[in-house]
Amino acid sequence: MHYVLLIISAALVNNFVLSRFLGICPFIGVSRSTDTAIGMSMAVVFVIALASLVTWLINHYILVSLGLAYLQTIVFILVIASLVQLVEMIIQRVSMPLYQALGIYLPLITTNCAVLGVALLNINLKYDFLESVIFGTGSAVGFGLALTIFAGMREEMDLNEIPKAFQGTPIALITAGILSLAFMGFSGLVK
Repeated sequence: MHYVLLIISAALVNNFVLSRFLGICPFIGVSRSTDTAIGMSMAVVFVIALASLVTWLINHYILVSLGLAYLQTIVFILVIASLVQLVEMIIQRVSMPLYQALGIYLPLITTNCAVLGVALLNINLKYDFLESVIFGTGSAVGFGLALTIFAGMREEMDLNEIPKAFQGTPIALITAGILSLAFMGFSGLVK
């Protein structure tokens, strides 16, 4: 039951985009199309789950054991950059249309603070190996859920008339705020 609550907490209650405000750049940038948002979500889930696994192992077995824990941030950034490069090569070989649709946003996963945030939170919250992977995967699923819902909302907004002053980024930010309020409704699920 602990792991189920951890997933619910990571995905819905403490959503990285809507509660912790991590990963806003791809959230706003890739949310114009649900197809692109779903592709980005899958890439983020893969990268964050893999980054959670690898960074926990590196931190626990190398950095802490050698007394180099102060290098966590730098090492985690290098690991994440390598993982994103791997994902980029895989997507390019498997799905060229998805690779082209993601464009510049795929390399942006490297600088997506949600990925680094998950790795650092796993260490700061003192999660064990399994909890780290579950928390990372739950956080990534929550990110993907928020991104996909937001993309659907933006696609619907494109079909409606919006006052000129609110077109573009202003209405996107207002909608993101309302979506954040909706996700706050999940806060009673987990203590």
